[in-house]
Amino acid sequence: MADAKVIPFDDDRSRSGGASRPARRRTGAGGPGGGRGDGPAAPVSALPGAQVPEASGLSPEAEAEAEAGKGGLDADGSSGGWERRIAGGLAFLRRRVTGDYDVDEFGYDEELTDQVLMSLLRPLADTYFRVEVKGIENIPSEGGALIVANHSGTLPLDGLMLQVAVHDNHPADRHLRLLAADLVFHLPVVNELARKAGHTLACAEDAQRLLEMGEIVGVMPEGFKGIGKPFGERYKLQRFGRGGFVSTALRAGAPIVPCSIVGAEEIYPMIGNAKTLARLLGIPYFPITPTFPWLGPLGALPLPTKWTIQFGEPIPTDGYPPEAAEDPMLMFNLTDQVREQIQHTLYKLLVQRRSVFF
Repeated sequence: MADAKVIPFDDDRSRSGGASRPARRRTGAGGPGGGRGDGPAAPVSALPGAQVPEASGLSPEAEAEAEAGKGGLDADGSSGGWERRIAGGLAFLRRRVTGDYDVDEFGYDEELTDQVLMSLLRPLADTYFRVEVKGIENIPSEGGALIVANHSGTLPLDGLMLQVAVHDNHPADRHLRLLAADLVFHLPVVNELARKAGHTLACAEDAQRLLEMGEIVGVMPEGFKGIGKPFGERYKLQRFGRGGFVSTALRAGAPIVPCSIVGAEEIYPMIGNAKTLARLLGIPYFPITPTFPWLGPLGALPLPTKWTIQFGEPIPTDGYPPEAAEDPMLMFNLTDQVREQIQHTLYKLLVQRRSVFF
């Protein structure tokens, strides 16, 4: 039996678009023997009352294939799109079972991220939160860069939506590698998924190595202070630590791209914190919201707020000497510059938005 043809999962072209057919020469009305004519073809006259179709420039076969493609079918009328998807899905499962896929030294699985994890997160970003992305052109098309963003929302959904925004909107198909707190890598299941999605521990050594590899790295310096702050302090940036991210960017010579996220603060309005329960569970805080824990699991559903993610103009760091990474005053000034730029953009976006939900 002939071997089955495996069609790539990410190939969205129709079957007719793969191999190009040689163009056919049209024959004119030649000599008496019907041979090939070298002169121009004789004009064709329409019958009385008939309409002459517009010339499409395509051969009859190509026109038939294009017409079939309009309905999502191949030239023979079969549902080629579904066949390609099924074949691609089976090929993906085969690679998963046989281990024929690549992960980098940090555990990042690009194929799983692109075809599974992003597919699961995309409806949340596009339909539920309706994320609007601005300034994506400020992220460089090549080389490393450090994206610094505000952090909020009680649960770290803003980091995931930031990853989807870069993945789906950047013209160079860049991938965001987020720096996560050590708590993420202590949780079962979450630990494995985070590494597969490209997240790594928020330490200077890993961040610098990723930047030197030419990756886009994302960091949220507020940490748990930002994500667990009360609802009354929404959109007020907390301390940005001691400027470790600036030192890392200086050592790698990577630009710093400030990022402001509006909409995440309202998904879980945190009106209280059960500190005793948080200490017993070993977590930084135990949130109390208008719906959680009063409504049980239903209270864990985030509110469908309207999000805006804006990337600001990059701050270059490659012009500083190598010893600049050890200068505390320079790190303080650059940290303050990034923080002020993010805060200013947050206020501007809040003034511009019409409603929390629209």
